[in-house]
Amino acid sequence: MNPGRRSKPHYGLECWRLAFDFVPVAYELTRAFPSEERYELASQLRRAATSVTLNIAEGAGRQSAAEFTRFLFIARGSVTELDSILLLAERLGYLTALQTDHAIASLDRIAGLLTGLIRSLQAKQ
Repeated sequence: MNPGRRSKPHYGLECWRLAFDFVPVAYELTRAFPSEERYELASQLRRAATSVTLNIAEGAGRQSAAEFTRFLFIARGSVTELDSILLLAERLGYLTALQTDHAIASLDRIAGLLTGLIRSLQAKQ
């Protein structure tokens, strides 16, 4: 991120920063996928990774804690989707166990932060 940009509500959220940092990881992981997967599993992995960060950002820009919470649940669902896609890619031989384990560890951290933020917002409602 360019530090000269104006501050946005989601910039201060660790879950958004980690999700934002995961997107290039997802793209890198899919570069080794076979060409026939370019528009299938690779695309799904990239879209799900992008969805996490975009839903956190969109929710943070909403007017109410309830709306924000709804978008955080969507983001958390995308994290769960990513977990399954990564395991499937490993099973199909597109990723190594080490690659999958490292990526899932990052996603587990993001999911934990999302859960904590959801609980915090729900307590305020």
